[in-house]
Amino acid sequence: TIETVQTSPITPCETCGEDLSKTPCQGVERRTRIDIIFEKGVTHVDAEIRQCPQCRTRNKGPFPADMAGPVQYGPGIRGYVMNLLIAQMISLKRVQQSIQTLIGQILSEATILKYVMQLHHTLAAWEQSVTEQLLQMPAMHVDETSLRVDRKNHWIPVCPAGHITYKFLHPKRGLAAIEASGVIPRYGGVIIHDCWA
Repeated sequence: TIETVQTSPITPCETCGEDLSKTPCQGVERRTRIDIIFEKGVTHVDAEIRQCPQCRTRNKGPFPADMAGPVQYGPGIRGYVMNLLIAQMISLKRVQQSIQTLIGQILSEATILKYVMQLHHTLAAWEQSVTEQLLQMPAMHVDETSLRVDRKNHWIPVCPAGHITYKFLHPKRGLAAIEASGVIPRYGGVIIHDCWA
């Protein structure tokens, strides 16, 4: 957040025109504008190419480690894509359109899905840690909700306890999803359900 404060001075009296520049300020009245500024940042790295006069070897300067190919997208774009796709649950096509509107280039489905897989792998250790914490809770609520995946109904066993909520997507409901999630069968505390027969 970039926050700035500007002062709006008052020097002549609005009624009589007296100079107020040396008169002490008795307070301020504030008005605030909040905005989001989208800024496209483009960074080019030009690796020098030089031929050794001695052995005639063609040498090229190194590129930064995070610039593996001719074009890549930065962490800001990745974060924004993940927010739209996962947190806001916007379709892949609409995410592509949104990014194209902002940066003038379309991200391929493969690139976006690669971001999802990288996030999935990054969160694997965190998920295991959270699952272990969940299993130590004295009581846990359980429920099941549905989600459409490729036009088919899938099921999500939901297990909240304390500040943790564990969700697991599975194509089947009931016992198959519960066993696949691996939480409820290992849990030894009190399970509270919604009494749906």
